[in-house]
Amino acid sequence: MNIVRRIGSWDLIVLLALVLVVAVGAASVEGVASPRFWRFVTLEVIPIAIVALPLTLVVITGEIDLSVASVMGLTCAAMGDLWAHGVTSLPLLVVLSLVLGAVLGAINGLFITVFGLPSLAVTIGTLALYRGLAYVVLGDKAISNYPVSWTSGSTKPIPGLTIPWFIIVVAVLAVLFAVVLHATPVGRGLYAMGNNAEAARFAGVAVGRTKFWLFVTTSTMSALAGVFWTFRFASARADNANGLELAVVAAVLLGGVSIFGGRGGLLGVLGAVVLICVLRNELQLASVPENTLTIVTGSLLIASVVGPNVVAMARERLRRRRPA
Repeated sequence: MNIVRRIGSWDLIVLLALVLVVAVGAASVEGVASPRFWRFVTLEVIPIAIVALPLTLVVITGEIDLSVASVMGLTCAAMGDLWAHGVTSLPLLVVLSLVLGAVLGAINGLFITVFGLPSLAVTIGTLALYRGLAYVVLGDKAISNYPVSWTSGSTKPIPGLTIPWFIIVVAVLAVLFAVVLHATPVGRGLYAMGNNAEAARFAGVAVGRTKFWLFVTTSTMSALAGVFWTFRFASARADNANGLELAVVAAVLLGGVSIFGGRGGLLGVLGAVVLICVLRNELQLASVPENTLTIVTGSLLIASVVGPNVVAMARERLRRRRPA
């Protein structure tokens, strides 16, 4: 591949930005180079990456799902309620949580693909609905009497390292989603839908059915992230993961996925997830207030929309200036 084209790619820009943020943080903030810092970064990366992987596919088709954090919260609340009512089998709790996530995603998918409603409006509605249901299920209570083997087991480090073993699950999921997106006819169909859904339909792509299952998958993965969140913090609360959708959407768009669909890939998204988590943890170590961290995340979200378009315009100008 042409080296100039590679340097101009948004994925590489994100990865270079990550290297720069790490280097500046290591030089200016005490503790950034420590294994403990990277353990906390990884713990923050895990739930965001789990949700960002399927959401990337959704956004590539030209849709959006803003209910992901509320699905996590409702999953946490349901887990707490089930545990409080005597469901003490960990495998059963996990399976029921994933089934709940799939049902919530199916509700989103039905409204969008069957009734033809815009995904932005639908998932803003279910963002509020699912979070409200979480409070109905659990109220203001916090269920925290889980076995230590469950809570510590979810964050147990890989032998010889400080990084939690659950990152292996994320890596496996990343490979699976990357293969589907970049190496199968399904992935090519997703890009086709994002560029022109009607043309994709005429080409034989099952647009409605594919989008339905994407929303089911996204909510199921959000439920998995909710399970991890519950055990990481050893607490099931209705407000768990509140506001996390901002970081997830920022990571997907900052990773180079076009908000209009049809463009993007998983490498840039994963780099953006790590970039956001590293930056937030560096700022926390530097005693930056939480409100400022939210401003930083919002600024990255704006930059993620503006940045790729600016780069594309610059590349187009350079192409036009080249002699024929």
